[in-house]
Amino acid sequence: MDNEGIRLLEHLHWLGHDSFRIDQPLVIYIDPWRLPPGSPPADLILVSHEHHDHCSPEDIALVRKGKTTVLANSSAADKIDPPVTVLRAGESVNIGEILVEAVPAYNIDKHFHPKQAGHVGYVITLAGERLYFAGDTDCIPEMKQLECDVALLPVSGKYVMTAEEAAQAAIDVAPKLAIPMHYGAGVVGTKEDAERFQRLCSVPVLIMEVSG
Repeated sequence: MDNEGIRLLEHLHWLGHDSFRIDQPLVIYIDPWRLPPGSPPADLILVSHEHHDHCSPEDIALVRKGKTTVLANSSAADKIDPPVTVLRAGESVNIGEILVEAVPAYNIDKHFHPKQAGHVGYVITLAGERLYFAGDTDCIPEMKQLECDVALLPVSGKYVMTAEEAAQAAIDVAPKLAIPMHYGAGVVGTKEDAERFQRLCSVPVLIMEVSG
């Protein structure tokens, strides 16, 4: 697979851990945390759940402006200054020309992210391409129903999937490209987890560098 064929990669930036920014057609942040200085103002912010390394009211405030739309699951919404639109798994919303769908994210054999907590991942459709942000999750059955071009998958283990489990998730999701996340920020996981995922994965993998 030629990565150059996926247009959204030109506008996708990894900010470390599970935090990403998309620059076009809107400025979109996903789970903004420890944002670098001078981060551009947001048009849209997505928050997957309430844990501090995903839901950071301080970082949200740094890039929020008057017309910024904030979407979050219910537990994260409780921590963020209103207005916040709550999006539950199975729900979707259009923001301009962008479609945002909330999808399940939960642990199967751990207690950190129970299914009943209602944590989510997101599928974002923009300019005809679909980006799946898995959130903090294990390899769950719902992944087999997803369709995407790029999948952002956690690989660090402990709180989320291991590299081995993420490789299975990539088979289930079947993206054109998989990008590992949830490592290297001092929380859990290292680049070695991402590299192991890359070796094991049956779909093309891009290990991103953190944008400064």
